[in-house]
Amino acid sequence: MAATRHGGVPELSCYTTSLVAYLDREAPGAARRLAHAVRLAVRTDLPGGRLAFTHHRRIDRTGDGRELGYRGAARWRTARAELARELAARGAVLAVGNTRFLPWSPQYGRADVSHWVLLEDHREDRWLLTDHFDALLPQGRHRPYRGRLTDAELRAALNPPAGIRPEGELRDAYALGVPVPVPPATRYRWLVRQDRAPAAPLPGSWLDEPCEVLAFLADRLTDTSALAAHTDDLWAAARHQRHRIAVLTGVGLLPAAAGRAASASWAELPRALRFAAMSAERGRARPEVVDRALHEVGEAMSRLPSRPGARTAATTHDGRGPGEH
Repeated sequence: MAATRHGGVPELSCYTTSLVAYLDREAPGAARRLAHAVRLAVRTDLPGGRLAFTHHRRIDRTGDGRELGYRGAARWRTARAELARELAARGAVLAVGNTRFLPWSPQYGRADVSHWVLLEDHREDRWLLTDHFDALLPQGRHRPYRGRLTDAELRAALNPPAGIRPEGELRDAYALGVPVPVPPATRYRWLVRQDRAPAAPLPGSWLDEPCEVLAFLADRLTDTSALAAHTDDLWAAARHQRHRIAVLTGVGLLPAAAGRAASASWAELPRALRFAAMSAERGRARPEVVDRALHEVGEAMSRLPSRPGARTAATTHDGRGPGEH
């Protein structure tokens, strides 16, 4: 079962952890809505064999025709003013931090990784920053944080992640569930409410049937470079899938025993993939470990109904189907 803690925010990726916390301020129940929107889809036609993942359909759209979108600024002075304006207007703002400059992150001083945080107050040149994300990462435990930062400290925390990898750029672009325009990683970035864009199919070629996706990945991730690039994507998928299973079994929309088995197989998947990736780094590839772990998840998922209960988890908060934004 996916644990829920820290004010009701479930254990998800850093993106969805902060997204749920942000949306809950506007309309409680974001974690439940996310569970019904969880999916695993992979884009297969990107250049150079790169993969893009989407872990859920959009849950940020509102009934009055608004949605979230990125904003960016090259200069801190501009970013600071815009953050203060959005915070005053909405009561909170999602900002893009950089783990290299977050003292509570195990990646502090090590790696440039985009990391969403929530700004909840600004007074007397102090910013109240909350990071609900809680996870044991290969570098150590990332623990939740809540504190007031000076302008200088916030500027450091939001320092643009100039060293972000290509797969990281794709995660930023798909963090809301569908690809959206993202300012360059050389800029300070945050998200605002904006007019909703027209619904459109996901661009490119995608697989979105769970067992088909897992079979495709079992073949693709035997390539050690692909495995190294996308182990974190499967880690995020596991957290989202376990959240979905926990919520839907909890309300009787999925069978409990099959749900527990599927959740256990998802929990084991990131450990197996990281073991295989570390082995490959030492010159000893373990394709059989990758294949077995993904096969076991596929077997467990095949025992779950594709349409949970009397309703399907393949609809978004606003009722759109699987091929739509």
